[in-house]
Amino acid sequence: MGLKKRNKIEASFSMASMTDIIFLLLLFFVISSTMSSPNDIKLNLPQSNAKTSTKSVIAKVSINEQGQYFVASGNGKSQAIVPEELESYIMNLVAQDSTTYIALHADQNIQYKKVVYVLDIANQHNLKLVIATQKAE
Repeated sequence: MGLKKRNKIEASFSMASMTDIIFLLLLFFVISSTMSSPNDIKLNLPQSNAKTSTKSVIAKVSINEQGQYFVASGNGKSQAIVPEELESYIMNLVAQDSTTYIALHADQNIQYKKVVYVLDIANQHNLKLVIATQKAE
């Protein structure tokens, strides 16, 4: 008897392994995005009912509760800076683009003279400055 084996080839694709990979990637990105914080400096901003905002911020100057100054430009990374170098740093950024604002993020518990120092720099050079607040509850 000459019996031949017949091998049927199915043209189907199992999506179970593909969905497992998709869910693992989704889980990875969700966990990794919650671990990175966009604002590395924890500030307790004062509250305000104002609803204005600017979209073109050239530099972000932050002052934490200990009175330390931090600056962040377009790349978003904050770096510590001594107050004496703050004016030259801001002026270098303004030389690149003079049409944008400087955002001041100051903790509500710092000495007022630290805020006035940054306001003086902006006033001396006719710069537009925005003071950041958090939404009042």
